[in-house]
Amino acid sequence: MEQAEISEHQWKIYDCLIKGQRWMSNREIAEFTGVSLRRVGFHTKNLVQLGILDQAEVYPGHRFKVASKAEKRNFGYIQRLQQAGEIFGTHLAS
Repeated sequence: MEQAEISEHQWKIYDCLIKGQRWMSNREIAEFTGVSLRRVGFHTKNLVQLGILDQAEVYPGHRFKVASKAEKRNFGYIQRLQQAGEIFGTHLAS
């Protein structure tokens, strides 16, 4: 289910995963973005449900990366995330 609004935290998580281009745990994402671990968990779960992220269920914690088919699965939401990044001006270093 899509959210009506995109938060800066959600944008930071998406941007982190786009730039990292690798599997990352919620803890790694939290450390890199400065977003709380609990909030990262909420957003990664939501982004998996939206088809934006792929999830690998491994021990000791799930890993996430941007799905190779994310644009096909949910192009409209990807566009909204990109627009939010322009608004927030919080692009992480390339």
